[in-house]
Amino acid sequence: MPKPMHRSTSFKRMSRVTPTGRNVVHYRRAKGSMPHCAICRKELSGISMKGGKSRKTTSRLFGGTLCAKCTADVIKMGSRIEQGDMKLDDISIKQRTFVLQLVAH
Repeated sequence: MPKPMHRSTSFKRMSRVTPTGRNVVHYRRAKGSMPHCAICRKELSGISMKGGKSRKTTSRLFGGTLCAKCTADVIKMGSRIEQGDMKLDDISIKQRTFVLQLVAH
């Protein structure tokens, strides 16, 4: 039975055969993946995988969740909804959650 810390999926399991011929399972901490935009799934630029939390995200609106293009689109749609030029039903579901967050503030 593995240790409790090795039972989670944050450790990769690698089967190895030792020189004596025994099958052994080695555990290595899984590497995190690059963050992606929540709308278009493009990799976010300007975010490093090293350092603390403040280094990993940008300090702008929706930083660390949306790319620059999707953020601009959400801001445009939010202002159009506030002015009455657009309705919430005209926006896709992925964008709607971010537009609602923007309009609420």
